[in-house]
Amino acid sequence: MAIEKVVLITGCAEGGIGACYSRVFHSRGFKVYATDVQPVESMQSLRALGIQTLQLDVTSDESVRAAVDLILRNEGRIDVLVNNAGLSTIGPLAELPLKNIERAFQVNVFGTLRMIQAVVPSMAEQRQGRIINVGSVVGYVPTPWAGSYCASKASVHALSDVLRVELAPLGIQVVLIVPGSVKSQLGAAASSSLRSSEWKLYKDFSSAIAERATSSQSGKATATEEFAVRAVGAILEKNPPRHFVYGFMSGLFLVLRWSPLWLRDLFMRWRFGLLEKKKH
Repeated sequence: MAIEKVVLITGCAEGGIGACYSRVFHSRGFKVYATDVQPVESMQSLRALGIQTLQLDVTSDESVRAAVDLILRNEGRIDVLVNNAGLSTIGPLAELPLKNIERAFQVNVFGTLRMIQAVVPSMAEQRQGRIINVGSVVGYVPTPWAGSYCASKASVHALSDVLRVELAPLGIQVVLIVPGSVKSQLGAAASSSLRSSEWKLYKDFSSAIAERATSSQSGKATATEEFAVRAVGAILEKNPPRHFVYGFMSGLFLVLRWSPLWLRDLFMRWRFGLLEKKKH
């Protein structure tokens, strides 16, 4: 009798990519543990499918340990970890409060690493496992007005590349998921955080900054379900890709990644309203 494989996914509130990952893994026969910092009521549709839901705060050692211990007691194993929980911060780096930047790194970087350190011992003991980290095309090519988010995702990319090599002798594979423009709740959350922001040096750029918060959520953005199906398919390949890049605008960002810096700078200044110096 085949052993039912277990996947632990973070950031699974309704309307986001994590919830879609959960449904796709469930359809592929996995025992799914969907988690989110919000109470389990935020994942009711997943519970209705028979998916296990847990409240989990990736910034808390105690919360992470409690969730991982519970799963290991119930199932005896965790085969796949999907580090999907993420936070977007929007604003010019010269004025963005450091507490906002620190929060982004706490969730996106340290939260990811905290989850990894919690599951690696059990994966190493069974000599197999897959760790899936979610980066972003802006981790390759950072954009104005989202510098802290871009930097946190670039850190996730670097951590993933190191972990892929370090964990290989333990039988653990690491895959970096690199979304382009994909429908999610990230834009709405970023916009909400801007409502109380009052820029001083960048007052005249307020509309451009606000537009950046939702720029990845255009009408052409890849559907969440489509992205999740493609990503999970790649994750479950016998030899999964080291980096899985997919989604609207991802091709453009790959071109920009290898473009001369002067050309990239010019494009970013044009795209995000920085070609002309504003005068007060």
